[in-house]
Amino acid sequence: MVSNPDALLADYAAAGSDIITVHAEACQHLDRTLSQIRELGCRAGVAVNPHTPIQGLQHVLDRLDLILVMTVNPGFGGQSFIAAMLDKIAAVKAMIGDRPIIIEVDGGITADNAGKVFAAGARALVAGSAVFKGNSYADNITAIRAAAR
Repeated sequence: MVSNPDALLADYAAAGSDIITVHAEACQHLDRTLSQIRELGCRAGVAVNPHTPIQGLQHVLDRLDLILVMTVNPGFGGQSFIAAMLDKIAAVKAMIGDRPIIIEVDGGITADNAGKVFAAGARALVAGSAVFKGNSYADNITAIRAAAR
């Protein structure tokens, strides 16, 4: 999460990014930022922190390819999943309807909650600490994938 994403969009696109996701809270004019991402030839995503209402996204759905629901407060790895975000994921799913928008989640994802997150509507799960614990990263990834199915 950066404080002025507009200043960095061209650099990310030039570096080869296919999707650029910005935090709704960090954008002064979210619609303008998403339009700029698309003008750079990238797909556009928006991230929302746990405390951020999703209602403001209704007016930019036509500019979105991805909605990232943060399931922890951004800042550091190893935080516990905020269970109340399952309802938020489901609300995002209902809001987007049949639009081809990917719902992604990030924060506290483990084999214990991946199935619930998937059932709520998420299709892209970001896992950090749960992957890198122990000695078998491949087994950890396999367990999260199996739980999501």
